[in-house]
Amino acid sequence: MLKKIPAGAVRLGMYVHAFEGSWLSHPFWKNKFIIDDEDDLQRLRQSGLTGVWIDTSKGVDAVDPAVVLSTPASTPPPEAPTAPVEARCSARDELQRAARVLNRSKKAITELFNEARLGNAINVESCLPLVAEINDSLARNSSALIGLARLKHKDEYTYMHSVAVCALMVSLARQLGLDGATVREAGLAGLLHDVGKMVMPADVLNKPGALSDAEFAVMRSHPERGHALLLAAGSIPASALDVCLHHHEKYDGSGYPYRLQGEAISLFARMGAVCDVYDAITSNRPYKKAWNPAESLARMAQWTGHFDTQVFHAFVRSVGIYPLGSLVRLESGRLGVVIDQHPEKLTEPLVRVFFSAKAKTPIQQLDLDLSRRGANDRIVGREDPAQWGFGNLDDFWR
Repeated sequence: MLKKIPAGAVRLGMYVHAFEGSWLSHPFWKNKFIIDDEDDLQRLRQSGLTGVWIDTSKGVDAVDPAVVLSTPASTPPPEAPTAPVEARCSARDELQRAARVLNRSKKAITELFNEARLGNAINVESCLPLVAEINDSLARNSSALIGLARLKHKDEYTYMHSVAVCALMVSLARQLGLDGATVREAGLAGLLHDVGKMVMPADVLNKPGALSDAEFAVMRSHPERGHALLLAAGSIPASALDVCLHHHEKYDGSGYPYRLQGEAISLFARMGAVCDVYDAITSNRPYKKAWNPAESLARMAQWTGHFDTQVFHAFVRSVGIYPLGSLVRLESGRLGVVIDQHPEKLTEPLVRVFFSAKAKTPIQQLDLDLSRRGANDRIVGREDPAQWGFGNLDDFWR
């Protein structure tokens, strides 16, 4: 039987069927589970939720009948917004689902940003299911959706960049060990961080060449313009407002708009700075071609003072030292493309070898799991696809 009780009345052994309150309030990704951990119990009691629906047929009942707030006969319990997260799978198995998530996200974020362009208030509630779907995809495989989100067309960059940064923020927040509610806030902040670009002049935003000083000054106003839009919308979490305003600040104080330095920049904004830059430089844009993912990480590591070092190192762990689509050279002299990651062995991904660097000729394709015991090869370095004339590396894993 389903019963709604106060969050403070929940005890160990109860089966949670659903939560009541803001989607961002509770600290769990799951919506249906048994409370069997004391830490989870304390987090739930302190969450600020207005109520919790329990299923007494699957867990412990309320001790005191007087605490029961409602039953389905009087008020139906809310439906969980997402299905239970499935077990981890391969990148190949997740690609189709990730593509569907991205297609839905593109449609939703386009509509959302167009409303902002027209001066209408942003409906933050419409963003929350997107963050949940993105998180679920990353939980099944952390590489598939992030890899696909990188492959955006130039004319959709502004919209899909926000979706990609959302995914990168969720992945990074989980790598940092942040709790469920905080991870959701990070994803929402990533989704909304560039909303200020919706009020930038289209000829400046989409200019195929270098910006003039005057045009660059206009573009540099987008964090403040976006912050104003979100502030006017109301009910936007402070973390999303902060990332929107400060994702172009640099750790050494040379960023904009306020030249904040070090830990004067919030953790979320430091995370947003890394995620924003990585997606920007690994994507095709109106004025530049994308850089290879592994090359991008190597370049970012050399930008002294740009990023919080600890946050950047966590980001590398979240996307992999050799992200999906990276061209690598093996000790055997073969070249291959990274087609999946090992979650614990970042230097030992799954590689599809296809070319002999020694003979400079294609070879029969072979999938090589470098993490398996007995693997007789290893990565000795990354390679630049342009120098080898490879223009279709992403076809190896899509």
